[in-house]
Amino acid sequence: MADLTRASSKLFQPLSIANGKIKLKHRIVLAPLTRNRCVPLHESTPENINRIWYPDDLVADYYAQRATDGGLLISEGIPPNLEGNGMPAVPGLFHASQIPGWRKVTDAVHAKGGYIYAQLWHAGRVTMRPFSGMQSVSASASPWDDLEEYTRRVPPGYDGPVKYADFKPIELTKDHIKRTIEDYCNAAKTAMEVGFDGIEVHGGNGYLPEQFLLSNVNKRTDEYGGSPQKRCRFVIELMEVLARKIGGENCAIRLSPFGLFNQARGEQRIETWSYLCKQLKESIPDMSYMSLIEPRYEQIHSNNEKDRYLMQWGLDPQTINLGFLRKIMGSTPFFSAGGWNDTNCWGAVESGACDAVLMGRYFISNPDLVEKLKLGRPLTKYNRATFYGPMEDRSIGYTDYPFWNEPEKKESEQVIDGVEIAHVVSRLTSKDLEAKA
Repeated sequence: MADLTRASSKLFQPLSIANGKIKLKHRIVLAPLTRNRCVPLHESTPENINRIWYPDDLVADYYAQRATDGGLLISEGIPPNLEGNGMPAVPGLFHASQIPGWRKVTDAVHAKGGYIYAQLWHAGRVTMRPFSGMQSVSASASPWDDLEEYTRRVPPGYDGPVKYADFKPIELTKDHIKRTIEDYCNAAKTAMEVGFDGIEVHGGNGYLPEQFLLSNVNKRTDEYGGSPQKRCRFVIELMEVLARKIGGENCAIRLSPFGLFNQARGEQRIETWSYLCKQLKESIPDMSYMSLIEPRYEQIHSNNEKDRYLMQWGLDPQTINLGFLRKIMGSTPFFSAGGWNDTNCWGAVESGACDAVLMGRYFISNPDLVEKLKLGRPLTKYNRATFYGPMEDRSIGYTDYPFWNEPEKKESEQVIDGVEIAHVVSRLTSKDLEAKA
């Protein structure tokens, strides 16, 4: 019965996106995943810290491993400018050095018959001078409200994480907003020129576009703040301009309407995201797709913490879903992300809740995830300790996960300093592992 369910699952049936321009052969999409595996433009020194990173052959190999005939990949978050770059080893689309590597990536994916969208990601106040070398920016000059919360990454040139509260952002002026939108557009045009099949704006997880949507961050009293409708203006303007520049069918957006990540604690969630989606549907009817994170999924908070916030907003954690936004978007392809795996993905599309599911963590540890799901093969467990770089050997936890039909790669489990290493392929020595532990 399980095999029959897989064979007939809508996950393996075609789906048209990009206003019919692209016809996917299945509906299991690689979620956008920051991996911090790119190459520095130059070696950092105390006097000249490197802040520009570019993709290379290894990055192209990573995406090619996960590409399938007629399948869709969403890239890691790609900053459209240096100001928006929130982490080391993250590749942008704003410097000439970054162009050749991205062309290698798109060529490698297309050679497998796959499609790939570039996710444009501006971190806003989540990045700061220690990372970007530039002043933090946001919808408003709203400081981090936890005086003891540290960054999750160590900035270049620092010995450890720094406090968010020590680097208060400045409020984007209207001219600065226009320049930021121009940077997005330049990155989008470059993305299309180097072979990406479309772009996705990261409009969730507490990054710059969502900072405009959030009542706890956006304290403006001009046309960009003060009400749900005005707080949506930046995102609407951004998407409309992008659609004019590269075509609405080539544009998509990712949203997290009920997320808490990066102090996303704004209220009026239903009103804000309903208005946003209505305006986007009206102004960009040919949008490629919309990608949303499930209401109860949370990156760092427990289910109990998340449920408390949902109830605080007058929502029932047991019944809240994305149906109200799916209804607004109508025929626009609707993607769902947040906790999907080999046990709960079956029936997701059949239920009508979404048109495709995005998977991340299991796509990291299973480059042949789509084939494994179709064949009912067990999934390789991922190792959180190697999710993010930078690291000396960039391939570890990146391109060294085995394919199920490669018997020469032997899997084992080890525990090093209390960290489970869920896969060790034959070419890794114990010395290599000790160096990374």
